[in-house]
Amino acid sequence: MVKQRLRRLTAAAWLISLVMFIYIGRLAWLQLMPGSASAAALSTETSRGGWQRLSVQQRQRNLVLDTGRGDFYDRNGIAITGETYSAVALFPVRRDVRGQEQDISVLSGILGVSVEQLQQKWDSVREPVFWMADNQMLPMRLTEAQTVRIKKLPLNGIRVLPYRNRYLAGFEAKHLIGFTSQHPEWLQAEQAEDLTRGKRKLADQVGGSGLEKSLDKLMHGVGVTSVSYFMDGRNAPMHGLDFRITQPNNRYYPLQAMTTIDLQLQNEIEDYVDAHGMKEGAVVVLDARNADIVAMVSRPQLKPGQFHSSDGTEWSNHALKAVAPGSVFKLVTEAAALEAGVVDPNESFDCSGEYGKYGLSCWKEGGHGHLTLKEGLAQSCNIVFATIAERLTAIELKRTADSLGIGRQAGWHRDKAFGPFAEPLRLLEEEERGQLFAPISVQATSSPEGLGGDEGLGVDKQRLLEAGEEAAMLAAVDGGTLAQSGLGQRDVRMTPLQAANLIVTLLNEGRVMEPRLVSEIRYANGQRMVKLPAQRAQAIRGRIKPATAHALLRDMAAVVDHGTGRTIRQGRWAVAGKSGTAETTRAGIDRNHQWFAGYGPIKKPRYAIAVLVENQPPGSSNQATKIFRGVMDIAAGLAEGADR
Repeated sequence: MVKQRLRRLTAAAWLISLVMFIYIGRLAWLQLMPGSASAAALSTETSRGGWQRLSVQQRQRNLVLDTGRGDFYDRNGIAITGETYSAVALFPVRRDVRGQEQDISVLSGILGVSVEQLQQKWDSVREPVFWMADNQMLPMRLTEAQTVRIKKLPLNGIRVLPYRNRYLAGFEAKHLIGFTSQHPEWLQAEQAEDLTRGKRKLADQVGGSGLEKSLDKLMHGVGVTSVSYFMDGRNAPMHGLDFRITQPNNRYYPLQAMTTIDLQLQNEIEDYVDAHGMKEGAVVVLDARNADIVAMVSRPQLKPGQFHSSDGTEWSNHALKAVAPGSVFKLVTEAAALEAGVVDPNESFDCSGEYGKYGLSCWKEGGHGHLTLKEGLAQSCNIVFATIAERLTAIELKRTADSLGIGRQAGWHRDKAFGPFAEPLRLLEEEERGQLFAPISVQATSSPEGLGGDEGLGVDKQRLLEAGEEAAMLAAVDGGTLAQSGLGQRDVRMTPLQAANLIVTLLNEGRVMEPRLVSEIRYANGQRMVKLPAQRAQAIRGRIKPATAHALLRDMAAVVDHGTGRTIRQGRWAVAGKSGTAETTRAGIDRNHQWFAGYGPIKKPRYAIAVLVENQPPGSSNQATKIFRGVMDIAAGLAEGADR
């Protein structure tokens, strides 16, 4: 009997030991074997860190201090984005306020609220947060004196921490930089692999427009800097742990993108156009030597997180939107006529005010009388340019437009991967192509025999199809289309960036450059990661003759000397350019787009500038011309100051 009982006890002991062994083995396997096949079924967070780390995380509260996103700088090394300042952080800890009434009163006074408001806010906190003043979207900025006083207060759950603010105090959002926002759907669609590997999280900020978007894959960084506050099960601070700051252990990040922008010039132009009431339009300033973008202003003002108009016009960079250029396009028409030899510079034209067909007339009632080609441009005579446009063939006008970079995206780009960029890169993704004639859809059956559909076409076949479409388009162009297009109306479209680049092309004797917005990207220690060199555009039709470019530049000087731009003769620099007015409609109401594109100073050109003021009442004075003069004077003043 005793032996039987002993055997049962022994069996029970072995069973209990086996169960304990299984449990201990299971716990050890979960902790020590996180990368096994079974563990792969667990979350990525669990697999990488183990259960011990997660058990600690359950007792900690995190607050992000810095997203780790790279910053943008202007051409002089001045920060466009990124600043760090001290702010108050509230943590959801259990606290005993007895004996601390005075400290809480001091804190409430510094924060500018009542004790009751502070207590109410603190009691509602469930996750760590920065203190934000009423109606503010950013943490309250502390002065040095306030920082010292708060740090002396013995209050659990209150800390002064460094907050990394993306956009500087007083910073006006700029379309060229863009904005960031949370966009989990885009991350899942475009960067699923990085999400799987833990390089990105669904809550990450991603670039929504501008350079923030085109350089997002580099600028998002390698991880956040955060502060952890450890608490026990009663939400009381854990003894000996308190705060701990964690950050990426990589001295090369965050990156620094060096732009071509002159921030002082950019800001002064923004103030100027706002003071002169430009509600809708753009100003582009390019370096005359290499087409680097020195300033790019778009209105309406970009307001990230806010919607002001039903059509979203404030979200569009108007410097990159293609609209009818009006008489600015007469520069292209004159170039085409000179290149094709269909006009003599000394030829005399007669403007009676009416063209006699296509419903065309000159803007000057009664006409200009007898004019040479040079005077035709100076006075922006529609009769002269409709006449020479009709002498051209569609192919001749299109060839010259191609040679001058018109009708395609002008901005700096690479079609192949290079440096750290695993894919082709275009810095100005939102830029529209512009056009000369309206496109005509050509069915695949009209393309060369055996070409087939356009899906999956090889490069050569695609070019053949495009050539067929272009041939069909040009064949459909009649005299009326040529006359109206030669005036920059009908289907002609151009962006302010392309208009400014047209001026740079003429200043460089027909060499088309690609306007650049970023010159290089550096590591955090200042070492260069990659250079984005100034570069010429890939030629489509070759270039115009230097003599043609020189003739146009001389004629543009006549525009300001005694032509339609004579109101801006006086200023810091002598300038040259071409005005333009393009008819359009908005909500069924007649409106005009007002333009001026030119350069200065005449003797030694430094800047090419294009100004567009959109949707102005017909008959109103050309505001773009006035703004051009003001912008050039601002640029001249800064240049002269820098040269001293």
